[in-house]
Amino acid sequence: MLTSTGTLDPAFRVAPVDRRLFGSFVEHMGRCVYGGIYAPGDPQSDVDGYRTDVAELVRELGITVVRYPGGNFVSGYRWEDGVGPVAQRPRRLDLAWHSVETNAFGLSEFIGWTRLSGVEPMLAVNLGTRGIEAACDLVEYANHPGGTRLSDLRAAHGSAQPYGVKLWCLGNEMDGPWQIGHKTADEYGRLAAEAARAMKLVDPGIELVACGSSGRDMPTFGQWEETVLGHAFDEVDYLSLHAYYEEHDGDRGSFLASAHAMDAFIDAVIATCDAVAARKRSRRKLKLSFDEWNVWYQSRFDGAADAEWAQAPRLIEDVYSTLDAVVVGNLLMSLLRHADRVAVACLAQLVNVIAPIRSEAGVPAWRQSTFHPFALTARYAVGEVLRVEPVTPVYQTDRHGEVPVLDVVATRDPDSGAVSLFAVNRHQTEPVASTLDVRGLALTAVVDHRYLGGALDLTNSAEAPQRVVPLEGTGARLDSGRLEVAFPPASWTMLRLS
Repeated sequence: MLTSTGTLDPAFRVAPVDRRLFGSFVEHMGRCVYGGIYAPGDPQSDVDGYRTDVAELVRELGITVVRYPGGNFVSGYRWEDGVGPVAQRPRRLDLAWHSVETNAFGLSEFIGWTRLSGVEPMLAVNLGTRGIEAACDLVEYANHPGGTRLSDLRAAHGSAQPYGVKLWCLGNEMDGPWQIGHKTADEYGRLAAEAARAMKLVDPGIELVACGSSGRDMPTFGQWEETVLGHAFDEVDYLSLHAYYEEHDGDRGSFLASAHAMDAFIDAVIATCDAVAARKRSRRKLKLSFDEWNVWYQSRFDGAADAEWAQAPRLIEDVYSTLDAVVVGNLLMSLLRHADRVAVACLAQLVNVIAPIRSEAGVPAWRQSTFHPFALTARYAVGEVLRVEPVTPVYQTDRHGEVPVLDVVATRDPDSGAVSLFAVNRHQTEPVASTLDVRGLALTAVVDHRYLGGALDLTNSAEAPQRVVPLEGTGARLDSGRLEVAFPPASWTMLRLS
């Protein structure tokens, strides 16, 4: 058996856990909206068309903030199409996903759904085919109290009270050639800065996210961030990151190390932000919004051209395994480890489209395997993040080089002293026996021990929704300031200590 040691101590504090780290993403893509969160006439839906079983699972998942309406979709979207009487809304071609958008679900329906589901809305503005004026109009419609044309129009549409949306994205993935209205870094940086200034004139209390690179492998990565922030550093509150991970050609060792790659991505973006700050002689530590992340088998997706202008076609409805859940749990650990700089994060997406929740017409929605590590982390990662640097064996990967076998992060509630520990053993065949020095924490008992592992290829379905669930762990022992626990091969584990 492999062995590891480490120390948990309240002095090794990273930052408080921002609840916005447990966000998600709803895009007008595939069946995320129509047939996902919204399905009028379905037995599972209420009188407003919202699927109540999905909303209940969203609350159980612990989602705190939801980014909407895209994604690639937003770069061709006219927000005005989605307000007012539904019967008067236009049908449009959605060029991003080669679909027909009915606009039956728009801004007012989204705000109603966020209230039902208990989440904070995060809106994106179209800086692809539109610009500053449309962005300001949307902020006025959504947030201005009243007495103007657009705020009074919102009242006429049924909401006298403003929506009070705080988080706003300045476009989406504008570095990507696939994006409608794709721009160079200079073009986007200037537009983002100008839009930010104007939007904050409408509502000074909003927070703005500028587009960073849509992936670490983009040829403009680094240079894009530097140029955009050269224009917009003083105008925005966050810079975005997007990343998706998958198993390539059976290379399970590299896939299990996806969080190692996420760590490197975050660290590189932080370095660039701080270099721009240094050049500007600013002491500001710009925060990050990792507002798209997940496991996504992009190699299986050949684009949306075969949608043939359908309404809500089935797109990228990946079925997730136990292995995928282990990796998702580890990616959450990476976000926690960077809680001093990553303040917002959105699992993409929420329902049906590469999602932890699946739904079909006429049957109850169910949890995919990836639902479980997210829900447990969102529920129990409270208080402050503690940095854990385990002394662990390493292994060699084809894609990421040398990687630690064991990854560990912890949180501590300063009020109760309770600790939640999250760990991933990346070794595919060997357990890791770990001894952790916890003398500085005055812990008395292991009160919860759960893990995901074992049969790595199992998946959940409507017929078998409980095939992959967290298993009860055994053998964790707390004695004389030492925590001893064995982590199974290729597993994600959560321990709660009182």
